Amino acid sequence: MFVGALRLELYMPQCRSLKEKRQVIRSIIDRTRHRFNVCVAEVDKQDLWQVCTIGISCVSNSESAVRETLNQVERSVRAMDKAEVLESPVFILKP
Repeated sequence: MFVGALRLELYMPQCRSLKEKRQVIRSIIDRTRHRFNVCVAEVDKQDLWQVCTIGISCVSNSESAVRETLNQVERSVRAMDKAEVLESPVFILKP
């Protein structure tokens, strides 16, 4: 069993309030969760208007499947054009 985690640092210059930020983040989280069947949560910087950290995790029986899923998630978030991805490190936990 392999567990993968992706940390996305996002920048949203269009957000002028926490309410706007929450709408953008909720949209990204919902689309990602439903499209890729992964766990997604806002994990840091909840009180800042224009930046956010999202954590995404998935489990599979092969490391390549975990990496491919997380790479697809990253490409999908970048393609949404709702936020700029500043960092996107991937962590793999092996048995």
